[in-house]
Amino acid sequence: MRKNIFVPSKGEYVRGKRPKVECILCSIVKADPKVTNLEVFRSKSFIIAVNLYPYNPGHLMIFPYQHIEEIEKLSLSEVEELHKLTVVSLKILKNIYQPHGFNIGYNLGKGSGASIEHLHLHIVPRYENELSFIDVLSGSKVIVEEPKDTMQKLKNEYKKHTHELLD
Repeated sequence: MRKNIFVPSKGEYVRGKRPKVECILCSIVKADPKVTNLEVFRSKSFIIAVNLYPYNPGHLMIFPYQHIEEIEKLSLSEVEELHKLTVVSLKILKNIYQPHGFNIGYNLGKGSGASIEHLHLHIVPRYENELSFIDVLSGSKVIVEEPKDTMQKLKNEYKKHTHELLD
């Protein structure tokens, strides 16, 4: 059995215990107090937020204000904006966390393991020696940074890069 030592409530989330809202990401867009909001930056069309259940510290999600489920629904200007946000986010994450690499991607549709239908891009910092003896022996993953601490750290860094993000 795989469990996350840092975030034991993730199991409840996977089993369907979630805030009673139509869409978690739309609720973040609206600043609904029923959901945990780990937003670090808002651009013209997108929000960048720390993942509440991170795979690694610095795990971000970028999602449009508009509730869409298919990437093909993004306009060309939104695709360009999303790319710029991704590139600057990589720069910020490299500065703060010095990862050895990144996983960047979408989970599109239920068959992909998507738990949120609202389109969102994951950026996950990765490290060469991630797998520790605890991961191997217990099937658990230790996260060494609280997502709210990650949010504050990144929010401060994104402020320094506002000019790059909004040009």
